[in-house]
Amino acid sequence: MIAINNLTFEIGARALYDEANWHIKPGEKIGLIGANGTGKTTLLKIIVGDYKPTSGTISMAKDLTMGYLNQDLLSYSSDKNIVHVAMEAFERQNQLHDEIEALLKKLETDYSEDLLNKLSDKQHEFELLDGYNIEYKAHEILAGLGFSEAECQRKLSTFSGGWRMRVMLAKILLQAPDILLLDEPTNHLDLPSIQWLEDYLKAFNGAIIIVSHDRWFLDKVINRTVESRKGKLNVYAGNYSFYLEEKALRAEIQRGEFKNQQSKIKQEERLIERFRAKASKAKMAQSRIKMLDKMERVDDVDDDNPEVNFSFRFSKQSGRHVVTMEHITKKYPTIDILDDAEAIIEKGDKIALIGANGKGKSTLLRIVAGADTDFEGTSQTGHNVTQTFFAQHQLESLHLENQILQELQAFAPKHTDTELRSILGSFLFTGDDVFKKIKVLSGGEKSRVALAKALTADANFLVLDEPTNHLDMASVNILIQALQQYEGTVIVVSHDRYFLDNVANKIWFIENQKIKQYPGTYAEYDVWNAKRVLEPVVATPAPQPKKEEKKETAPVKQPAGGENKHQQLKKLNQDLVKLEDNVALVEKEIKTLEAQLADNSIFNQAEKMKQVNNSYQLKKMELGGLQQKWEALAEQIMELEA
Repeated sequence: MIAINNLTFEIGARALYDEANWHIKPGEKIGLIGANGTGKTTLLKIIVGDYKPTSGTISMAKDLTMGYLNQDLLSYSSDKNIVHVAMEAFERQNQLHDEIEALLKKLETDYSEDLLNKLSDKQHEFELLDGYNIEYKAHEILAGLGFSEAECQRKLSTFSGGWRMRVMLAKILLQAPDILLLDEPTNHLDLPSIQWLEDYLKAFNGAIIIVSHDRWFLDKVINRTVESRKGKLNVYAGNYSFYLEEKALRAEIQRGEFKNQQSKIKQEERLIERFRAKASKAKMAQSRIKMLDKMERVDDVDDDNPEVNFSFRFSKQSGRHVVTMEHITKKYPTIDILDDAEAIIEKGDKIALIGANGKGKSTLLRIVAGADTDFEGTSQTGHNVTQTFFAQHQLESLHLENQILQELQAFAPKHTDTELRSILGSFLFTGDDVFKKIKVLSGGEKSRVALAKALTADANFLVLDEPTNHLDMASVNILIQALQQYEGTVIVVSHDRYFLDNVANKIWFIENQKIKQYPGTYAEYDVWNAKRVLEPVVATPAPQPKKEEKKETAPVKQPAGGENKHQQLKKLNQDLVKLEDNVALVEKEIKTLEAQLADNSIFNQAEKMKQVNNSYQLKKMELGGLQQKWEALAEQIMELEA
């Protein structure tokens, strides 16, 4: 599909890639990983032709189609509504649509056979390209990425950069190219949208290359991992977790080879030193010196997973109740966030606050932190609670004229310079980087400095809003280790599920304007929530069973004690026939709704489209429930007939 041979790419005197090789096969789902600065984004730009390599070749089929999502698209804007922007993916269909409209206009005055034949040909091609369904497909993708029907009619220019990026992702997905190149596709998505994208990419038939720091996302989607490291591309035949295991195994083998070679080198050097002064052995000594010079040296294994070597310090312990919220009501003009909600944060809690964007996570976090006081009810901080609040807007509190190290020294005087430099090293500031002034840093670098400050505060309660933004995997692991050994209390908002699963011992989410709690890890919550979401699909109009009850089998009455086996079978078969009739009826209704969804006349009727789509989804759910009942009845019949 794509062959990269002996690729070298240099920036000034530095070689990002040095004779790197990589062959991409059809259907492969690849995670391109590596530390920041190793050239992952650059490699994607080389593949799509934005950059030219210093040397080497990239070969691909001439008709290969590529969809490339990159962070530069944040700046794209348009006064068209987002459905039309997304539908720009259907270039040929849009062209045919315009040509058909023009031909229909001509037919008002010209009834020639030639014109009718042209119209027929255009309409036939349009139908073959599924042109009548393109608007429905656009709505479907945009809904999956978190847009409501009302938002679909808004101009792209009215959305923030993150939401515009979602539209550009929708457009690229609708193109259905032979290969997708996605640079940090989850950066601007909330958890429901990330989970939808996972399912979409798993079902995608083409090849995919993903650059991402979200290891949970990578594990769900990819079947190959390619590591960009020291100018080379190292391929691993599995997902990210497989890569970690395989890399550890390779490192163990390499470490053994290195030790054996070093032992051999020392032995040879001792022999050379012993005999080089003797005339009779000088020739042998020179021969061994040449052999050592020509020996291909095995490198020692680099430690890619540094451990935290600093400790949190806070001067006083908090009371048992860190924050107590009672009767909290919070409303905005267009949305109600909380209504008479209550919750308690206790000492030692490490809470992950999760949910879709726009549901009130950040608002609730500000209420907890005391940064938002415009609400009804009470939020009371407990005894001896000292808090630090990290959010992206904290960047404004950095002192621009300070060097990075000075900023931390002024904020955390109890920490030694060695400890502070260790913390900064964890957040990618190494060597002389710590002497850079804050004013010359990028937005991402300032964010990392602000997070480092938060971790050095004399606080027994940490409130963290998206702390993993702008961090690579190594830095996320450092943050995980730091929070795991932190003895205080934490509440955090993040979309990084691996981070949450390794830090949180409680999950909070907002549902029906209340604060709900799951007492466990994110992975446990994920399993529980998946079952909870599926329940309505198989539910019947009857009351739901209690959790401890066994799964409902068939919705049939138990036969009376006096009924024999023949009577039971007769009743069950009658129920089965009725159920089959119901299934056939619902399947017929679904086909009718599918025809309506494909009807061009309702494309521009947003409310009508929404009603039909809702009916369609409900009927699909009803069909699923009926099919499950049929299977349960069939099993009972087979048991009685056995």
